[in-house]
Amino acid sequence: MDGTRSHVIPPSVGESVAIGGLGVVFKLSGEETGGAFAIVEHPLQPGALAGPPHTHAHEDEVSLVLEGEIGVQIGGEILNALPGAYVVKPRGVPHTFWNAGTEPARVQEIITPAGFEDYFREIAGVVAGGGSPDFTRIMEIAARYGLTLHMDRLAEVMERHNVRL
Repeated sequence: MDGTRSHVIPPSVGESVAIGGLGVVFKLSGEETGGAFAIVEHPLQPGALAGPPHTHAHEDEVSLVLEGEIGVQIGGEILNALPGAYVVKPRGVPHTFWNAGTEPARVQEIITPAGFEDYFREIAGVVAGGGSPDFTRIMEIAARYGLTLHMDRLAEVMERHNVRL
């Protein structure tokens, strides 16, 4: 860390944004780690899909389930993860996750290398205010971050797991 922030980050600290039923709490940025990694927390409402199935070109993600139970699709594999479980989502492999339960879930996500955490800020700005989001703008932002959104798989995932964006 660069010394601009304490070495202890309390649970209540962190800017947050909402993207539908997915929250993003920024705990540690790439700016603070010299670009090595970033950490965000994702509160996930019951019945919420974190995002469309997608593939990262530049970063790997490791999620630690803190509360609740999440479903995960990584490649063709569908898994459930309970508190304490780590979910490894390597770059180049399509994935998504959701909360099909009736209680909120919370996931800590480590992103390496850092940089992708800024995607959440940009997307939150596009979807703020409700209404239909500008999907052209979302796709442009995703492309800038090396993220491929598999929109052709979205309806299937939502129907199969009874979740929504």
